[in-house]
Amino acid sequence: MDGRMGTEDWTITETFSIACDKVSAHLQLDCCPSHSVLTCQGKNLMVHCVTDPSQTPLHLTGHHGHVSAVSFGKRRDPIMLCSASEDYVIAWDVDRCYKRAREGAVPSGTVIGTLLGKVVHICFCPLDKRVSACSGSKNYILNSKKEEVLAVLKGHLGPVTASVFFPWDPNVLVSISEDRTFKVWDVTKEEILYQSAVLSGSPLLSVYVTEDGKQLITGSSDGQIWQHAVLDDYKCRLVTRLDLHNIAEKQRRIQESQAQHATGISENATGDGVTVETGKPVLGIFTFRPSPFSAHAEERDSSCVWIASSDGLYLVNLASSDLLMALLFRDYPDLSFTLAGSLAVSQTDCGLIPTTVPGFTSAEPMMLCVATALFEPRMALWDIVLPGGLDHLCSRLDKALGPMQELSVLPSSPPMPTSPLNAELTRRDPKPPKTAGAGKASGVKDQSLVFHTQVKSSGYAICSQRKMFVPKTNIQKKPQRPVKTTKKIDSLLSEYPSGLAAPSVQHSLVSASPTHTPVFCLQYSGHNKAVSGVCWSHSCDCFLSASEDQSLRIWSPGSKEPTLIMGSDRLAKPVRNAQFYYLDKFLLLASGSCVHLFLCHLDNARHDIKRYEQKSFSRLVKRFSTKSGTDITAMSAINDFFSYIVLSCGADRSIQVFDVNVGSVAMEIPEGHSRAAHHVTQNKGSMYSAQTPDSYNLFLTSAVTDGIKVWDLRTSRCVRRYEGHVNRCHQCTAAFSPCGRFIATGSEDSSAYVYDIRSSSYLHKLQRNTDTVLSVAFNPATPELLTGTLDGRLGLFRPGP
Repeated sequence: MDGRMGTEDWTITETFSIACDKVSAHLQLDCCPSHSVLTCQGKNLMVHCVTDPSQTPLHLTGHHGHVSAVSFGKRRDPIMLCSASEDYVIAWDVDRCYKRAREGAVPSGTVIGTLLGKVVHICFCPLDKRVSACSGSKNYILNSKKEEVLAVLKGHLGPVTASVFFPWDPNVLVSISEDRTFKVWDVTKEEILYQSAVLSGSPLLSVYVTEDGKQLITGSSDGQIWQHAVLDDYKCRLVTRLDLHNIAEKQRRIQESQAQHATGISENATGDGVTVETGKPVLGIFTFRPSPFSAHAEERDSSCVWIASSDGLYLVNLASSDLLMALLFRDYPDLSFTLAGSLAVSQTDCGLIPTTVPGFTSAEPMMLCVATALFEPRMALWDIVLPGGLDHLCSRLDKALGPMQELSVLPSSPPMPTSPLNAELTRRDPKPPKTAGAGKASGVKDQSLVFHTQVKSSGYAICSQRKMFVPKTNIQKKPQRPVKTTKKIDSLLSEYPSGLAAPSVQHSLVSASPTHTPVFCLQYSGHNKAVSGVCWSHSCDCFLSASEDQSLRIWSPGSKEPTLIMGSDRLAKPVRNAQFYYLDKFLLLASGSCVHLFLCHLDNARHDIKRYEQKSFSRLVKRFSTKSGTDITAMSAINDFFSYIVLSCGADRSIQVFDVNVGSVAMEIPEGHSRAAHHVTQNKGSMYSAQTPDSYNLFLTSAVTDGIKVWDLRTSRCVRRYEGHVNRCHQCTAAFSPCGRFIATGSEDSSAYVYDIRSSSYLHKLQRNTDTVLSVAFNPATPELLTGTLDGRLGLFRPGP
């Protein structure tokens, strides 16, 4: 296993490499879709045109000290370049400099800053009118047209390492520092709009702001990545946190397991053959821009970014916290160095690939990468090409990581003839009464009731001699009043209001028990140990309860005695999950490492004397075992309509999909969470709300300390992750709303959180709960949310005004 993580088709070609007078490991580099810039002899700049490789590189002189930072502008007409050293900060018009060079004159720039100290990072605003220069613990805001200091931002306790303007507001800037915090500034007022807490034990090195989703992403020197959502008032809310080393190791273990190779430690081989372990500092975060003609452009445009580290480039999906690809420099021996000190990446437009890259046509997308060596005085320009573009990459990833067969919650064909779903119970016909034979002497013969030949009449045939009463025939019927339906019936006959907002206002709070008893399971709808779950039938005429005492009981509403009891003689281990399945035809039980499929016959009738005898009975149809033999921690299946899919989570952190129609495991997702998932549920909708067919293929899983992940059954990949709530020790559950727009989850901060399924940031934080919220449930008919807490209280929330 070479560790490329599916990068066999990628090609990294070194365009050129230059030697430096000293090691420049922490020099800020930059490139744009049409140009790249490197330092030459420490004090000069060399601009290389990517669109026209035959053009002579442009040499820019003007600095007296070593250049410490360079950056291109955001606009393309004109293309601006800014360079900084301890003596000057100079702004260059690239097109004007090319024109002067062709005329034989010396290209010159505009000095916009003097003696600002060692500038470690510079950047342009979206309009290229202002430049931010980071020097020491200050941010200098400079005019890009003339030498003028517009503002000085002070507030960090350590040296500022980087800063960037917000793409949608050029008056707002975010800066990061070695004090391990970031600050959001109003540049015009020189005020702090938001200040974060200390994020890490290591300095922050990189910052990036997405324009589409308004996400703020920061990276540290120990490989930690934080994603914050930027609110309308520029307050920032933590969405997720990633560890680059952990997700890279997870991807490596999955691929090695699939390839049946032995796992090894994460190592990196240097050019001299020495094998060392390397960290993964986040040196930069860059835009991933797919082709506008790509079929996956809408899916991955706003959620994927390139993470640059010392050993390679990593394509990360921020919505799902998944590593899509890793380009490790050690896998390309033709490069001048394999450990980088600083990096800059830019994607070119389709059709801009130079002819200097052999074997590729001009229609294939390419990335530019400028890098400096970590331990050597050298820097280089690399071309990274993907033949076939993004569609080829995504199709190959889906083929490698996706299921072997196409799966869907909605069945596309009737059950197979050998399917367990065709099983039926044999009816027990009542035994006919025993009759004695005609030839037996013991039989009772028919005899006459009288012994006389004539019987006197009883007189019933004679007419009555007097009139008993006279019936009234002129009765007027009262007009029949129309039957009025109650509000409760009207609400059941109406459709679910999918256009309303999510529940956010508490309506009532009641206690479920006279003592403080945790509420572990909620559904709108006499064990010896704790009850692990309850579930209503689809017809709502009975419900079941599963317990840790290795039993399952089915109850009728209003009855104190169970209709059916399945005890330890049928189940060897405690029942983790149980529910009705296939429109109440079957019972599904998760016990140990198996999913049991039972047929049952329910009869509420009881013998007057032998009340202990049950007329209800059940029969085992099929037992499904997990591939690895691990115990099942959570299970889910849809009972509202016919579906062949059953989901289960294992103690080995895997997620397995059972196809009941076939009778086997159809798909397995290894290492779905960092810990074993304790909850899984599907987007079932309700009988009052219809969704698109593809929406039913979404399901979510929850794990302690690892948040919530939403998965797509068709691709077997995580599509979004939610970590805004607190879940460190208790098994908090989650639920989809009937309309499919929201996700609600419990939390350990005495609150329930409501997420918009299209965003990783929470929509509402439902407070006023008395303890940890363990369970949540949506009303299937109206937009109401019910919460259950650790101290046994139920809270009802409705949409706000």
